[in-house]
Amino acid sequence: MSVKHDILIIGPSWVGDMVMAQSLFAALKQQHPQSHIDVLAPEWTRPLLARMPEIREAIKMPVTHGVFGWKQRRQIGLGLRHRNYDQSIVLPNSWKSALIPWFANIPQRTGWLGEMRYGLLNDPRKLNKQRLPLMVQRFVALAHPASQAHIAPDFLPPKMIAEAVSSELNPAKLAEQKRLVLCPGAEFGPAKQWPTSHYAALGELLTQQGWQVLIMGSKADAVTGEQIVAGITDKQNVINLCGKTQLGEAIDLIATADQVVSNDSGLMHIAAALQKPLIAIYGPTSPAFTPPLSDNATILQIPVDCGPCFQRTCPEGHHKCMQDIQPEQVLRQLQSSTS
Repeated sequence: MSVKHDILIIGPSWVGDMVMAQSLFAALKQQHPQSHIDVLAPEWTRPLLARMPEIREAIKMPVTHGVFGWKQRRQIGLGLRHRNYDQSIVLPNSWKSALIPWFANIPQRTGWLGEMRYGLLNDPRKLNKQRLPLMVQRFVALAHPASQAHIAPDFLPPKMIAEAVSSELNPAKLAEQKRLVLCPGAEFGPAKQWPTSHYAALGELLTQQGWQVLIMGSKADAVTGEQIVAGITDKQNVINLCGKTQLGEAIDLIATADQVVSNDSGLMHIAAALQKPLIAIYGPTSPAFTPPLSDNATILQIPVDCGPCFQRTCPEGHHKCMQDIQPEQVLRQLQSSTS
């Protein structure tokens, strides 16, 4: 019989990181099947967590990213004491992110040492980046005893469960067509974005073959979406939804795709967690740290002398690492994966 072991996770603030954290949640559930896992994270992460069956409750973190908020963190921690968590796992590396479990008087407080968090964490781990090269490994390792912190753990890939999409967002022609979802945005910066003209050229090729194209992204990607639509002749079969959906709706729409093409972004990780056929286009970043975690994801990246540079904008001004990945190359890969 499983012993009670309720856990509070201090969650990350980025979409992709939260998606990858599901592998940690799955590992904890394997070890403690009867446990309750709650996640303290920004309110916008709630739709992600709602689609992860391991999570009991998403608790709103009102202190915004980058704000110290000592008084607020103390109030939150004291307010959580009555829940009697057995353990907290702190995923962010900052000193302040470990305050709430300490204020909540949680007996086991686990996390990587980060900003010298001795005392706040009483189950600290020293990270060996060479032995744990993937972010997901660093998350999942925290589910295991400190004596195993240097061992790269096996892990289950994230697997989100989508919900039904409302008819207002899900065009009726879906049943008659294959659907391509394009995710042209990247919060990190423009260097991670495959050129808009390339996305448009790919959309043109696919609509000519009878596909429907949905463009997904935030309000910041709305103009990019419009530019892609402008480059596609068959306007009836391309829909720009950038900035027109909530995160939960975007997740559920991506789940209807026959194929997804994305930059290295949060939506890329969502598509992978939904087990959708995915082509992930990498330029200035490396899939050696945060790859899409699914068997049906294909990574496209070309070698360049200046990369990967991990810069938000191209320091050379030519953006060769993305410009030289041609739409026809992506189309060939898409056709091979759907044949």
